This record gives sequence, structure tokens and C-alpha cells, in this order.
Amino acid sequence: MTSMPLELAHHLREGQVIPAHPLAIHPDRTLDERHQAALTRYYCDAGVGGLAVGVHTTQFEIHDPKTGLLEPVLSLASQVIDESLTASPRPFVKVAGVIGPTEQALREAALAADLGYHAALVSLAALKEASDEELLHHCRLVAEILPIFGFYLQPAVGGRHLSYRFWRQFVEIPNVVAIKVAPFDRYRTLDVARAVADAGRAEEIALYTGNDDNLVADLLTEYCFGDGKACVRIVGGLLGHWAVWTRTAVQMLERMKEERRQGRLDYRRWLAYGAQVTDANAAFFDAANHFRGCIAGIHEVLRRQGLMQGNWCLNPAECLSPGQAEEIDRVYRAYPHLNDDDFVRANLDRWLA
Repeated sequence: MTSMPLELAHHLREGQVIPAHPLAIHPDRTLDERHQAALTRYYCDAGVGGLAVGVHTTQFEIHDPKTGLLEPVLSLASQVIDESLTASPRPFVKVAGVIGPTEQALREAALAADLGYHAALVSLAALKEASDEELLHHCRLVAEILPIFGFYLQPAVGGRHLSYRFWRQFVEIPNVVAIKVAPFDRYRTLDVARAVADAGRAEEIALYTGNDDNLVADLLTEYCFGDGKACVRIVGGLLGHWAVWTRTAVQMLERMKEERRQGRLDYRRWLAYGAQVTDANAAFFDAANHFRGCIAGIHEVLRRQGLMQGNWCLNPAECLSPGQAEEIDRVYRAYPHLNDDDFVRANLDRWLA
């Protein structure tokens, strides 16, 4: 069993911005290595604490052997991360998305380990009919290869309901290092927080929000249960939303952490800020159309910044919804303080070199 180095485990528990890495492609749907590498350099220079590659935002189609993209995409990201951190070494967590039935998941986890990834984000979307016991067995087997990031994915994009009972047993797996909580549901988010608290593993398992509709409020909330002695917090985020305007997200989390350390966290201001972030997310993720354009929306923002050539997805049917571009225009006008266009503009040529 491969354990996460103590320095990285501590880094993860401190709370980090971990973007879900998109996929840059040419119009013919082949990998655009130049822009893909530029994206990775952008995230590293923005100050993120890790990257998740091969996840929903990278497009699950890359896991289909017919595309031949999983190994090249994972390998390129790992290589560029290492190169980017050479000049100024710092802790950085590489997370690989692992999907599919058990045989496939184990094969993908082994590949990620060989390519230098530190953890596997385990999607259970392919196991829709499996019992809790079968799901837990699947996770235990993956955890024998790499430390695992649990993943509660919202049903609108392929997830399934996972009970408190499941999470309470899941957190007993020794090699669980974190959980991405992304059901877009406060009740189900509570199930995960309570499971970690009840297991007494709050100091060992880092909770990361993937609730793009509630991410700032998630980062502000302390979850206390029973007599108040069992408390947990969501310390960071692993988010598709943070694949865009990333430098601003890093600055936000740094400010929140510093205010918390100084005992002066301004909840009222941050909640107002959080509503603005959610409004922007609604445009990027196409909430008005049940998230049909969520990946294309992220790509559109990156295209406007010059980090992608276009907003194409591997599946030609995945594209911007009618009116989605106009919604992105609107949130750009409404919240200019949320974007990081100046940062991108100042560095783009270097990232693309």
C-alpha cells in the first residue's frame, strides 16, 4: 500500500485550491498539447496547491481506450507540474481521476501511481446498481494502490445517492486521505461531514468542497454534532469552477485562511461574495439548462482568455446552450473583481512558449 507522504498529507489538510483540469483539443478533437501544457502552467503559477486530472472536467471520455488519451493527458500534466515547480519547490498534490468497474479502476490507479500521482479521486458513477458493500470493496482495492479521495458526485452529472451508512464505513478505510463533497445538496453534504466526525477522523481526512453552488459558504461552515465536541470543516475545494479565474480563487482562500487564523473571519462579507461566485458559476456551468453546457462553459472562459483555441468538447453534442455565452458576458460585466484576466494576459505568451 502506497501512503501519502506526511508533508503532502499535512498540505492537503491545511486546505488548498485544487482545480479540476480541463482538456484542450483541436477542432478535430485531438489533444492540443501546447494549450494543455499552458493550462497546467497557468494553474501552477496561480498558486494552486494541487491539480486533479482525468476527472469530470477533463471529460470522462478520455478514459475510453478508443480515444487513447488517458495516459498522454495524465503524463503531460505530471511532467509540466514537475517542470513548473523546479524553480520554486513547494508541496503540490497530484490527483488522478479513476473511474469505471473495479478492473478498470485498478488499472487506472496503477497507471496514475506509475506517473507520479499522489491520490486517486474515485468516481462510483459506473457502479449505479452496486450495494454499499460492493462499493466499499471497490474502494478498498483502489486504496491498496494509491491513497484515495472519496467523491460524492451530484446525480445531474452522473453521480448516485450515497448514504450516511456508506460514508461512515468508507472513512474507516485506512488509506482515505480526503473526500470531495459535491452532491449539490446540503443534507447529503451533512452526511459526509457527520460520518468523518463520528469516526473521529477529522484530523486525518480532509474535506474538500465540490459544491460549486455553495463553495464559499462551505468554506465558512464548521460542522459540529452532538455535544459539539465532534467538529469538522471543509478546508479547501477540488472544483471544475476553479479551472477558471483561478488566481482570484487562490487569493480568496488565502484571505479566508488568514482571517480565520486571526479570529476575524468576516462572515457577512464573505457570504455576499459567495453569492456572486455562485451567480458566476451558474453561467459557466449552465445551471439554467441542467448543466448541459458545464464543460463547454469552462472552455469558453478559457478561450476568451487565450488559454484554449475553442470551446470544443470530445463529444460534439456537448456545447454551449442557447443564451449561455450571453450569461457569461453578464457575469463578466457584473463581477469584474472575480476574473483574473490581467494575470493571464501578463503571462500567456510564456505559458504557451
